[in-house]
Amino acid sequence: MSNILIVDDDPDILKVLVANLSIAGFTADTAINCAEARRYISENNPDLIILDLMLPDCDGIELCRELRGKHLDTPIIMLTARDEVTDRVIGLESGADDYVVKPFEAIELVARVRACLRRKTTPSEGTITAGEIDIDLATRRVTVKGSEIELTPREFDLLCLFAKNPEKVLSRDFIRKAVWKDSKRLYSWSRVIDVHIQHLRKKIEKDPTKPEYILTVPGVGYRFCTGTDK
Repeated sequence: MSNILIVDDDPDILKVLVANLSIAGFTADTAINCAEARRYISENNPDLIILDLMLPDCDGIELCRELRGKHLDTPIIMLTARDEVTDRVIGLESGADDYVVKPFEAIELVARVRACLRRKTTPSEGTITAGEIDIDLATRRVTVKGSEIELTPREFDLLCLFAKNPEKVLSRDFIRKAVWKDSKRLYSWSRVIDVHIQHLRKKIEKDPTKPEYILTVPGVGYRFCTGTDK
C-alpha cells in the first residue's frame, strides 16, 4: 500500500484528500507546513508527495527545489490555486511531476496520483543503450559515461520515450499523450514539454546549449539522435 504525504495548511482540503485517498486504497499522512514536511520525509520516505504551493513558513516551490537538490526522486504533485501558464512552468521547473489547480475534483487528483506511482513503480525488462547513455528499465536507473544521474519519474519516462523511438521526429502533441497521458490540446503544453526537455538536456548532454542527443526540430518537436549522425 503506497503512502502519500499531503502538505497543505487548509484543514478542509486535507480532510477531503485523506478521505478520498483512503477510499482509493492509499495511506495518507499530512503536514501543515514545510518544517513538518521535512521532518516527515526524512523519517518516513513517502511514495508520493502532494505539495501545496502556498505554505505558512515557506513556498512550496522552494521546498520542491530543496528536495530535488537532495536527489529525492519521489513523485511530487504541486497543488495550487494559481492557473497561469507561468505558474505551471515555474512549478515544473522546480522539479514537480504534475500540477493540479484548485478547485479540483478529488477523483481527478487520485487518478493523477495513480499515474505518477505507476510511472515510478511499473517494472520493464531490459536495458536501452544510446551513445554513452544506458537506461535500465527494470531499476529505472540511468548512467551517462558510467556515472549514474538522478532523474525525476517524468524525466525518466521522457528519456525512455526518446530512446525507444531513435531518430524519429516526435511532435509535442505525441510526447504529451505518451508521457503525460493527457488528451487535451492546450497551448501551455508546448512550454511545459520544453521545460522538461531543458532539464533533461542539462543532465545528459555535454553542453545543453549544443545538444547531441535531444535535437529540436523547429515547428514540430524533437528527435533523439543515437550517435550515428552526430
